[in-house]
Amino acid sequence: MLHLNLTERPTIKTVKCVHTKAEKYLVENVLKEGKKYDVKNESEDYYFVIDESGKMGGFYKDYFEEVSN
Repeated sequence: MLHLNLTERPTIKTVKCVHTKAEKYLVENVLKEGKKYDVKNESEDYYFVIDESGKMGGFYKDYFEEVSN
């Protein structure tokens, strides 16, 4: 039951939001362009980050670029 403690998991990597131009969803309400986010989990198509609402969200990887620490 990974979803129960996802917010407390260690950070895998850091990514930076490069755009919020979504075709279908209102991503600009929960992500800010240029802001760095800590990735808590990753799948083939999504990064799971804590967004601007303070909740965990899964977002397509094309909204982000990886940042070297």
